Amino acid sequence: MRGMPRVTVAGGSVGGLTAALVLRDIGCDVQVLERSSTALQARGVGIAALDVTLEYLVERGGFQPSAVCSSTEWIRFLNRDATVRYEKNHRYHFSSWNTIYRTLLSLFDADRYLLGAEVTGFSQHDGTVTATVGSGMRIETDLLICADGVGSAARARLLPEVEPAYAGYVAWRGTLPERELSAGAQAVLGDAITYQILPHSHILVYPIPALDGSLAEGERLMNVVWYVNVAAGAPLDAIMTDLDGVRRQISLPPGAVAPATVAGMRQVAGDLLAGPIAEVMLGIPEPFIQAVYDIEVPRMTFGRVCLIGDAAFAVRPHAAAGTAKAAADGWALARELVAADGDVPVALAAWERRQLALGRSLLARCRDIGDSSQFTGTFRPGDPRLIFGLHGPGN
Repeated sequence: MRGMPRVTVAGGSVGGLTAALVLRDIGCDVQVLERSSTALQARGVGIAALDVTLEYLVERGGFQPSAVCSSTEWIRFLNRDATVRYEKNHRYHFSSWNTIYRTLLSLFDADRYLLGAEVTGFSQHDGTVTATVGSGMRIETDLLICADGVGSAARARLLPEVEPAYAGYVAWRGTLPERELSAGAQAVLGDAITYQILPHSHILVYPIPALDGSLAEGERLMNVVWYVNVAAGAPLDAIMTDLDGVRRQISLPPGAVAPATVAGMRQVAGDLLAGPIAEVMLGIPEPFIQAVYDIEVPRMTFGRVCLIGDAAFAVRPHAAAGTAKAAADGWALARELVAADGDVPVALAAWERRQLALGRSLLARCRDIGDSSQFTGTFRPGDPRLIFGLHGPGN
C-alpha cells in the first residue's frame, strides 16, 4: 500500500479548511498555511448553506444545520408597494461566512493551522513540491493545494493569461440587526428569502446568524445583496475608489465607500425599493461593494499542485454555490486519493476532469441568471433556474 501523501494547503478559508479536514480524515499529513496573521473575518457576508457546504459539519463534526444556520420556509417576491408578487414554499438554510469558518476551524488541529504564513513561491522536483513561505521557511510536501481565493497569487503564477472578467455590475452588500427593523418588516422578511425585481437589477434579503453565532429571532442579522449595473471604465473606477483614493479591484469593505456614493445609493433605494427591503438597505450603517467577476481556468492541476475553489472558478453568486463548489473540490479530491491508493498524479488527473466540468457548468448557469436580471430583462419570479444548487437548480 502506497499510503496517503503529505499535503500543504495554501489558504485557510472555508474551501481550504474543508479540503484540509477531509484529507486529514483519509490519513494525509495536512498543514494549512494562512497568510493572515490573525483568524479570518468577513464581516457582513451571508451565504446560502447548500448540503455540501454543511456536509463536514453534519457528517463528521456532529453539528445539526440548526446549530449554524437560520432557515427560511418561503421564496417571496415583493412589488414596489410591498404587496406579494409571488411566493413559493421552499426551505433554504442560510449562514454567515464567519459562522461556517469558525466552526470548521474548531474541528481542525490548531498546531497544523499556521497564521502569518503566506506562500510566496513553489517548485517541483523528484516527486515533491517545495513551498516557500514569506518568512523564508521552505516546506516540502507531496501535494500543494492552492485555495487562495479570487485574487489567487498561485493562479497568477501558474496561468498568467487568466484574468477576471468583469460582469458589468456590482453588488451592494451589508447586514442590519433584525431587532432594528419594524415589526412589520420583520414579519415579511423573517421567514423568507425576499426578492424585488427592478429594471435591469434585483435585490434579495435573508436572515443569517449574528456575529456571535446567535440564531434567535430578533438577534439575527438581515443580509442584503443588491445587484446594480456599473459600466466598465471611468464609472467602475469611480465607485471602486476608496476614501484614501486607492482603486480596489474586487471589493470596498465597510467604511471604505465614498460618502457621496453611499448617499446616491440610499436615494435610489428610497425611491425604488419596497418598504421592508428599503428598511434594511437604508439602515445599514456602512454598506460595502463587491464587483462581480467571472474567472475560469483551463486547468486545475500542474504536476503536484492544484487550484481549488475561487482560485480556479469564481462564479457570480446567483446559484449561491461558490462556497459549495469550494467544499466539493475538497471532498472530490479525497475520494480520488482513496481510489488511487494515495497516488497523487493519478488522483489529480481523475479529479481535474470532474471538477473542471462542474466549474464550467456552474459558471455558465450563473452567467445566464445574472445576465437575465441585469441585461436581458428575462429574470422572472418562479423561474426554476433561480432555485439555488451546485449541480443544477435544487441539486
